Amino acid sequence: MLLHRVVALANPPQATFELSCAAEVFGTERPGLARRYRFGVCAELPGPVPTSAGYAMTVSEGLSALEDADTIVIPGWQSRAATAPVLSALRRAHRRGIRIAAICSGAFVLAQAGLLDGRTATTHWRLAADLAARFPRVRVDPDVLYVDHGDVATSAGTGAGIDLCLHLVRADHGAAYAAQVARHMVMPPHREGGQLQYAALPERGPMPDSLGPVLEWAAERLGEPLTVDQMAAYAGVSSRTLARRFVDRFGTGPGQWVLSRRIDMARALLEETDLSVDAVAARVGLSSATNLRRRFHHAVRTTPAAYRRAFRQRG
Repeated sequence: MLLHRVVALANPPQATFELSCAAEVFGTERPGLARRYRFGVCAELPGPVPTSAGYAMTVSEGLSALEDADTIVIPGWQSRAATAPVLSALRRAHRRGIRIAAICSGAFVLAQAGLLDGRTATTHWRLAADLAARFPRVRVDPDVLYVDHGDVATSAGTGAGIDLCLHLVRADHGAAYAAQVARHMVMPPHREGGQLQYAALPERGPMPDSLGPVLEWAAERLGEPLTVDQMAAYAGVSSRTLARRFVDRFGTGPGQWVLSRRIDMARALLEETDLSVDAVAARVGLSSATNLRRRFHHAVRTTPAAYRRAFRQRG
């Protein structure tokens, strides 16, 4: 299989965590897992590139490396302003159909290049007002983890960069492969882009008990009828308390959490088995093929049959 070339565009002082998000997801070889990406780093001025952590890293490639990329990642851009050569290189890459993903303050570079005009984008919540003020043609959503338009994508800060990178892997190679990458990283396999960037402030008083037991219990019963009341009873709390804890933790309610896990399970079954759509629907607790198609299309923007054809061919 021809490897997908991912190039991260570094800029001093480079944020080390944001760059590491891309390097870990796209550049790390994992035992027992097929390699699908080839990762590299470039900079406008090759050579020592200072980082925000106080050390310099050596980058050997210049902007010409972007010409061979299939995906470009902008892993943070602390100055929030790019030079004319960088902007020209990104615009040329976009015209060629190269996918460009920005993590955290990297969204400022995409906006400066005009690639976010008329579109929704996100960045770290602390920078969202500045992004909206500087680029009024960009619809800034300060709450979500990431936004993907297919050709360009943006994410919030720090850990949301990993969420975006795993989302891109899922789009390229399916949910099962992305889940394997996440498992190697000891990361949750899938966080929806629409989840909140940060949890609500906890109420005063004792911290809520861990949701881990009820999450594990529910995940083992996705093929069965599963209500919020049942989950709350297992957790030993009221339905209202459970809902509040889910929103605080995930930015969504328990019912939506269960549905998203069911859709993830359906994706894996479509990729890895020959089960009919009716059988997949029954296996994931969505009762009928009609219900699965409706829910699946809303979440994935395609039909189960089309999804299976696409990822069986890629596999």
